[in-house]
Amino acid sequence: MSWSYGPEVPLREERHFDDRVMSCFAQRPSSPFEAFTRAVAQRPQGLALVAGASRLSYAELDLQALRVAHVLASKGVGPGDRVAMLVSNRAEFITTLLAALRLGAIVVPLGIRLQAPEIAYIVGHSGAAVLVHDEALSARLPIAEQVPTLRASITAEEVGRAAASDGWPASGGGQPSSPYRAEEEAVAAILYTSGTTGKPKGATLTHFNLVHSMLNYQYSMKMGPQDRTVMAVPASHVTGLVANIMLAWAAQCTLVVMPEFKARTFLELAAQEQMTHTVIVPAMYNLCLLQPDFSSFDLTGWRVGGYGGAPMAETTIAGLARELPSLGLYNIYGSTETTSPVTMLPSTYAAQRPDSTGFALPCVEILVVNEAGLEVPPGESGELWIRGPMVVPGYWANPEASASGFTDGYWRSGDVGSVDAGGFVRVFDRLKDMLNRGGYKIYSVEVENVLLEHPDVVESAIIGKPCPVLGERVHAFVQLKPDSKVSGAALSHFCSERLADYKVPESFTLGSDPLPRNANGKLLKREMRNLLTT
Repeated sequence: MSWSYGPEVPLREERHFDDRVMSCFAQRPSSPFEAFTRAVAQRPQGLALVAGASRLSYAELDLQALRVAHVLASKGVGPGDRVAMLVSNRAEFITTLLAALRLGAIVVPLGIRLQAPEIAYIVGHSGAAVLVHDEALSARLPIAEQVPTLRASITAEEVGRAAASDGWPASGGGQPSSPYRAEEEAVAAILYTSGTTGKPKGATLTHFNLVHSMLNYQYSMKMGPQDRTVMAVPASHVTGLVANIMLAWAAQCTLVVMPEFKARTFLELAAQEQMTHTVIVPAMYNLCLLQPDFSSFDLTGWRVGGYGGAPMAETTIAGLARELPSLGLYNIYGSTETTSPVTMLPSTYAAQRPDSTGFALPCVEILVVNEAGLEVPPGESGELWIRGPMVVPGYWANPEASASGFTDGYWRSGDVGSVDAGGFVRVFDRLKDMLNRGGYKIYSVEVENVLLEHPDVVESAIIGKPCPVLGERVHAFVQLKPDSKVSGAALSHFCSERLADYKVPESFTLGSDPLPRNANGKLLKREMRNLLTT
């Protein structure tokens, strides 16, 4: 089984990135910015952006982005220059993004939770020429010696004033030129991976990659001008950038920007703006369902709910089905290196196949290989290798990482999974997160899924606790619901009824606080391991 959009979305074989031959969408915009300009031309008065007090039509957003492009051009920004963006979820993120793309520049979004050393490394490594940043984050900016390529810093507040100005900024120097038409294979964005081990790597997302991913979202979720997508994840993350912002341009619909996720605020905004679509992580759905007056919010327009990054507990799926029977849930598997979506589980299978991330989207090829690099039979587990027009060509200024991470156009994901005879993909674990307890291999995600079935558990993380006899023992970090009194012994007993004895956690760290995550929202298992060894 595989995704198909029918004859109205034709595919064809093409050669890209020198030696990769792959299936591609035959009819597509050449870049995300071209998709935006089509929306401006076809729906100039359509509502494009809602961000706080800002409510902009496509024509108004285009004009504001043009003014910001003028500001960037006055700082010398041109094709190929890197524009770093340390900007929170706000209108200025969108206008700066559009302005940079208009000029043919490369955007380098940074998570606002990054600290000074991380910011300095990314700005310096990417060779950014300009840094746009929230004024409130000024204390974290790198010093000149750390970033020799940086020519100017601009606050998001300055960007906002320029965007709203009736005239061009005094520092002008002429009207901005017509939009730069970038080559499809040119880099549009550099997204730095989370850096859970070592220095982060900058994945080079091309216009070609981004267009294929935004179209996959649009076609699979049947998005159109009538839709309203709420971005509750960071705009700097591949999900926010592609599954919300660029998807809105492709579908010519409304993007609603939420500064940060808080369950009650999200529900209030979703009801107020009549949200139809969002992509968030499973824990966010669970936190919404925990609101005692969840059913009082008018969410009748919510028809598409994407999720990824972690399994969705069956109790959460059941709760959503009960409260929102018209909501279609889509499990999504992807990464920064694949420009977001690779597989998707259609809503019709959400309840029947909760262990699967779905099947490959059009244009996607997935190989499952063993340690020798040989393809394994259907249903057997191995490392997932992924190829297609959404897979980035490599990492910025890091030929060693590019050489080790990519083989014949396949990205070596580092994820252990399988593809069964029906085409359904399962993702078991990261290779580095698989436990070895006395010779028994344990997938942490399997144990985490079982813990999620317990009614008092919000989320969990399984790590290996060093043991001189067995090598590793199973330890669970668990976030409990408020006021829960459940004990580690009770959770261990719960797991023992559902798992082989060697998989059952032998020790627990329990609390009501969220588990530690990095700036991109990934669980910091390295930090948790350190807590057990200090």
